[in-house]
Amino acid sequence: MALRLSLLNLKARDNSALGRFWAEALGWDVFSEGPAVTGVGPAGFVWPDSAAVCVCVVTVPDPETVKYRVHLDLATTSAAHQAELVARLKELGATPADVGQGDVPWTVLADPEGNVFCVLEPREIYRDTGPIAAVVVDCADPRAMARFWGEAMDWTVHEVTDDHARLRSAKGVGPYLEFLRTTPGVKTVWNRVHLDLLPHPAEDQAAEVARLQTLGATLADVGQGDASWIVLADPEGNEFCVLAPA
Repeated sequence: MALRLSLLNLKARDNSALGRFWAEALGWDVFSEGPAVTGVGPAGFVWPDSAAVCVCVVTVPDPETVKYRVHLDLATTSAAHQAELVARLKELGATPADVGQGDVPWTVLADPEGNVFCVLEPREIYRDTGPIAAVVVDCADPRAMARFWGEAMDWTVHEVTDDHARLRSAKGVGPYLEFLRTTPGVKTVWNRVHLDLLPHPAEDQAAEVARLQTLGATLADVGQGDASWIVLADPEGNEFCVLAPA
């Protein structure tokens, strides 16, 4: 049994406005929109799609006040493309951000609600990922995180060191999931970006949750109430959701 990464769940004060920003930023479409949730995906996207990971922007009341553990890296194909993308993102409302990166070849920006993300310089490894190169998680132990997430999902572990771990869909499509060794500190707030995992149609949600708990996940309460999804936290406390099978 294994789960597939289906959604990148991004919290917002205004899901509609932030959803439109990310649709424009990624060159994607808004494929669904409700009072509190906006779905953004590639043109023609129909959820669930086993070959794609889309963005789900969800309204929450908490403001953006600190740098959270999870961020997106955007891919570019050339120096000119990187410069053009940064300029376009600023026109859409992104602003430069300083997270102590110093003199680096990538550009750090914040979206209109302050969520930090990076526009990478061209890198061969990301040439076929689409607009999102990677979902990057700050962590204390990349090796342990790779073990957990490699067993939690039907993704392949591509690289593991003491400082960095990288996973990708077994189909070889879409973004990477990367764990970067940092000193994340004590976690006191929910992550603004988290992963939503989807069981395969023949799998049982409760059985998958139980399996994840044997791997080191714990149940988490983020105020979800009586929801169809189950909220868990990975071994370093990062929330994620196991959705009901579609």
